[in-house]
Amino acid sequence: MSDETSAPYASELSAKTSVKSVKKLADLNSLSKEELVDRIRQLEFHVNQLKNVIAKNNGEKSGRAKHYKDRPFDWSKHSRRHVALRIAYLGWNYKGYVVQEDTNETIEHVLFDALVATKLIKNRETSNYHRCGRTDKGVSAFCQVISIDLRSTQSSGLGVVPAENPVETDKPKPELDYTGILNRILPDEIRVLAWVPVKTDFSARFDCNSRIYKYYFPKGDLNIELMKEAAQRLQGSHDFRNLCKMDVGNGVTCFVRQIDKAEVMSETDDGYSICVFTVVSKAFLWHQIRCIMALVFMVGKGLEKPSIIDELFDVEKHPCKPQYTMANELPLNLFECLYDDLEWSYNPDEVERLVSHYQQLWSKQTVKSTMLKALIDHLTNHSPTADHYHADFLLSDYRRHSEHRPLLSRTTCSSLEDRKEYYAKRRKLDKCLKGTAVESSNPSD
Repeated sequence: MSDETSAPYASELSAKTSVKSVKKLADLNSLSKEELVDRIRQLEFHVNQLKNVIAKNNGEKSGRAKHYKDRPFDWSKHSRRHVALRIAYLGWNYKGYVVQEDTNETIEHVLFDALVATKLIKNRETSNYHRCGRTDKGVSAFCQVISIDLRSTQSSGLGVVPAENPVETDKPKPELDYTGILNRILPDEIRVLAWVPVKTDFSARFDCNSRIYKYYFPKGDLNIELMKEAAQRLQGSHDFRNLCKMDVGNGVTCFVRQIDKAEVMSETDDGYSICVFTVVSKAFLWHQIRCIMALVFMVGKGLEKPSIIDELFDVEKHPCKPQYTMANELPLNLFECLYDDLEWSYNPDEVERLVSHYQQLWSKQTVKSTMLKALIDHLTNHSPTADHYHADFLLSDYRRHSEHRPLLSRTTCSSLEDRKEYYAKRRKLDKCLKGTAVESSNPSD
């Protein structure tokens, strides 16, 4: 719009505004004193509403809410209670369970963010925290257990540490709904299933009697009977240095572990059926289960004999681990952690919400799976002799139609003795370097 055409329009608008103002002033003049006071009060209330809206849009809080937020939380008024939490998580999109320096995408990081945000703990350092197990990148858990001191409403009872400056109250309060509080702010992949009060010296790590892992996989063209035979050979006490990733740098030099149970279960012989490998032990080594599964898959594909397990247990004959790639992490699950005398407390209302939550996740994945199966069926109608490739992705170094190199003829890793010597020299060198640094920073007279 040009200046010439806009001038008449502006004049007309100004005239209309002036007329409205005169009419409003005439209306106000006709009001009584009481009516004017009411009108002023209405306008003040409306102004306050607008101020709150503006403050909210600016990310601020006003009045009582702002005062409450700024007021420091007085931890001395609250009791603490040592509890165990049973946690489930789908770890497919996380970098592992344990907090890491170079990423925030870990289960533990997200969990502690929730614990601090809900004021259940002040910080991790003072929370008396232990975890049952460490799961790697992409690994899930249906029963990760942690022990920790949480804020409590109770002044006495199992695991309770009374407040320093308790607030006197006549009415007893129910304990905090730990599962509900945390699940309201945790992401979809992580949920607290249950909790239980425990003794103040209870440790989720050291008081665990047994850990059960499950590894889910499609049958495909695998020979399940051979895999079952290989699994049976794992049971008992063995040196697993050739079936794990040796962590000598962190002081692990004994690789003997007791496997209480190892079995492969398959309900049907259909290539699309899901099989389960279950392994039970009190303690596991770094990447032990994924290394085991790599060998069991080789056996199932007919690339190695079940006796390869016994061969690799013979560390005098085979002191160095053959180089092979671990099985995929996606199907691995910390399925259960067993303790003495723990009676988990489940909130029925929260369980109902959890069931609904997991049903929705299941539905989404099942729809995707069904759609893919329909596409596969369409294609196999045009190729009735198509092979079963379902399980190939679980063993990343397997190449169909390529020649398999037997494990015992492959290049090997360093032996345990070589690694011990390497880290001994490294520690000695680090010690010398530290000594040199001290001398250079404190020169003699």
